[in-house]
Amino acid sequence: MVLDLVVIGTAITLGPLHNSAFILLLSSRRGVRKGLAFLLSWLANLIAVIACVVLLTGGQPPARHSAPSTAAIAAKLAIGLALVLYGAHRRRRPPRPHGPPRWTARIDSASPATAAGLAWVLQPWALVSAGAATAFGANLSTLADWLALTGYCLLATLSLIVMEMYAVRAPEVANARLNALRSWLEQHQERLIVTLSLLVGLWLTARSIAELVS
Repeated sequence: MVLDLVVIGTAITLGPLHNSAFILLLSSRRGVRKGLAFLLSWLANLIAVIACVVLLTGGQPPARHSAPSTAAIAAKLAIGLALVLYGAHRRRRPPRPHGPPRWTARIDSASPATAAGLAWVLQPWALVSAGAATAFGANLSTLADWLALTGYCLLATLSLIVMEMYAVRAPEVANARLNALRSWLEQHQERLIVTLSLLVGLWLTARSIAELVS
């Protein structure tokens, strides 16, 4: 479980779409406040999903090869296959120009509440669902699984935490460097999405098949 959560959490934190949006928020008027609202909403969403899983399982993993256990692995397999197909589809299609989203024109007038809602919209729900399916096997009577779930949520938020702290400590330098990073992310957005989708999809597919046949 731990290794799966590390892979999924890393893929989430490296996603180009929400990182680009977060940098835009930080660069706007009262950007640090908006960034904090986005970050807290992002983290709260991850925690809420894990909490729902824990409520379903009671903090105890289902018996191996039971119907709930098999269903969780099958869900993870379906997500893995979907990510592989999605990545392959985007890899084959002709390149498309990526203009800035419409909401960027209103970024300066956006409120912290809007920034918080944007975090919910931009969260990669396929990967979050894979994390939830993985957390289905957590045993909360052990400290190791508590730490694994906490680490997963923090890892999936790590890029936002680092950028927020950078913007607070050195706002002028951070603004220039983060906007340069945003330009790079936008230029390589398609390649990053394809690479992350294929790598995580293949990982989840292989791991799920291994768990089903073992």
